[in-house]
Amino acid sequence: MMRSLWTAASGMIAQQTNVDVISNNLSNVNTVGYKAETAEFKSLLYQTIQTKTTSANGEQKPIGAQVGLGSRNSSISTKYTDGAFTATGKKTDFALNGAGFFAVRGLDGETYYTRNGSFNIAIGSEGLQLCNSDGLPVLDTNGEPIIFPDDYEASKITITADGEFCYPDESNNPAPIGITFGIYQFPNAGGLEKMGGSLLKVSEASGEAMGEADNPNLKKSTIRQSYLEASNVAVVDEMVNLIVAQRAYEINSKAIQASDDMLQQANNLKR
Repeated sequence: MMRSLWTAASGMIAQQTNVDVISNNLSNVNTVGYKAETAEFKSLLYQTIQTKTTSANGEQKPIGAQVGLGSRNSSISTKYTDGAFTATGKKTDFALNGAGFFAVRGLDGETYYTRNGSFNIAIGSEGLQLCNSDGLPVLDTNGEPIIFPDDYEASKITITADGEFCYPDESNNPAPIGITFGIYQFPNAGGLEKMGGSLLKVSEASGEAMGEADNPNLKKSTIRQSYLEASNVAVVDEMVNLIVAQRAYEINSKAIQASDDMLQQANNLKR
C-alpha cells in the first residue's frame, strides 16, 4: 500500500508540471511569435512481484507480474508551426512564414534568435537602427546591426519577400539598398534554449544556426511587412488539456486517499 502512495504522488507531481505548461501557453496566447509547448511523460521503474512464470500446476504462464512505480515528465517540447498573420499597418512590423528566425544581438554581445518581428527604429550615432522592443539591434545577413542612413524616412523603407530592404529612388520606385534581413534556421529548432523575452539561444541540441542566404539547400522563409505572427496556441485545445490534467490530478489524489484509508484499516486490525 505504501507503494501506491508514492506512485500516486509521482502522478500528481507530473500533472502539476503539465498544468504549469498549459498555463504558460494560455498566458502567452497574445505574445507575438510564441510557440506552444507540450509536456511529455514517461513511466518510472517497474517492480517485479512474481518472478516465476509458471502457474500453481507447473504450467508455463505467458506473462509475468510487474507493477509500475508511477510517471514523471520526460521533456517539454515546443511546436514550431506558423501562427496566424495579423495586419498592424506598422512599417517596422515583420512576420515570418517558414522555419526561419530573426537574429538580434544581446547586451552580452551574443546572438539570440526570435520569431517576434515587432521592431522599431531607434536614432543612433551611426544612423537609424532597427531594434526590438528592448532596444537590441536586429542583425543582417552578415551578422551586423541593420542601420539606415540618417536622411531616410522610416515610413518609406520597404522590404521584399526575401527580406531585402528597399528605399524610393529618384523615380520614387523602391530600389534595393544592399541590406537584407538575417534569417536563420536550425537542424533541430526544438533544442533551442529559451531565454525569456521571446529570445532563443543556440544549444548543443539545436545545432548551429544556418543562414538562409548562405545555404542554398534550405527552404527560404518569406517576410511580410506590416504584419505580425500571432502565437500558435489553440485556446480550445489548451482548455481541454487543462481539464484532462486537472481530472488526472484529482484521480491521483483519490488514489492517495484510498491508500491512506487502507492503511488506517490495517492499523485498526490490532485493536
